[in-house]
Amino acid sequence: MKRLMSYLLIALLTFAAVGCSSQQQASGPAESSPAESSSAESSPAGNKSDGQKVFGYTSMTQNNPFFQVLEEAIRKEVEAKGDKLITTNPAMDVALQINQIEDMIAQGIDAIFLNPVDWEGIRPALVKLKEAGIPIINYDTEVKDFDYVTAYVGSDNKNAGRVAGEDLVKRFPNGGKIAVLDSPTMNSVNDRIAGFMEAIEGKNFEVVAQQDAKGDLETALGLTEDILQAHPDIIAIMGGNDPTALGALAALKAANKTDIVIYGVDGSPDAKAAIAEGSPLVGTGAQSPIQIGVKSVEVAYKILNGEPFEKRTPVETFLINQDNVQQYGTDGWQ
Repeated sequence: MKRLMSYLLIALLTFAAVGCSSQQQASGPAESSPAESSSAESSPAGNKSDGQKVFGYTSMTQNNPFFQVLEEAIRKEVEAKGDKLITTNPAMDVALQINQIEDMIAQGIDAIFLNPVDWEGIRPALVKLKEAGIPIINYDTEVKDFDYVTAYVGSDNKNAGRVAGEDLVKRFPNGGKIAVLDSPTMNSVNDRIAGFMEAIEGKNFEVVAQQDAKGDLETALGLTEDILQAHPDIIAIMGGNDPTALGALAALKAANKTDIVIYGVDGSPDAKAAIAEGSPLVGTGAQSPIQIGVKSVEVAYKILNGEPFEKRTPVETFLINQDNVQQYGTDGWQ
């Protein structure tokens, strides 16, 4: 019965999320199968006109609004130049992601925007892209075999976690027991957790539970329920991204716990709405998927045009909490 109530809370949170971000999602790829409408079959590179460039796009999942907005930003910039973007959705399956990249290579894409499902497991695709001479613009999450990457564009993820840790220290100057919900296959999350841990080091905080939430709301909900049973005296939960934080929030609401604070990373509309209403989700290390997309396209065209470019292009991150959430709004991404 407890799990049933928790799942009902997920449904309610999801309904609220759709309400506050429906406008952006309506114009982006559909959640159920966002890759289908712009797949390799519907936009074959072989049909491009003279001089037209065709780009591939792959993220760890297009079922996350963050990547929907990022893809939309890339698509807008590419199509404004008369070029094409082929979008795929591996839905957190690294084997599928590799197969989809192989398909795009076969169609003769000129460059690829790549965010890995698994920062280590993606290596076979990187090898094939290099053999095909296709530039790789790695965005948001670094691949482990970075030598294969032409350029990287992404948020300062370590800082995104650090600002959450600094805020926690201010709220609890005497420290306390905390839980961490990470995702080891996502290097962006690894960096965020590393920054968070650096910020709280030596401040009397004890990590009593650290679990792999896979960046997923429902997984985080279940893990948080278990953590609350085992460690009812924790004072805070750090989530590696906003879906994780929202899953933890659902678990706290189901348990009627209001004395635990939660942090996430993304700056998503759903997280900002939860912060604005005064929920236990008190802060998110904010990033801008729009700017990551725009800057990724800028770098890609410099590469293809033989112009100088930076190997790494950082995008600013900062804390959004109740003090400044209204400045950034809750109905879209910053």
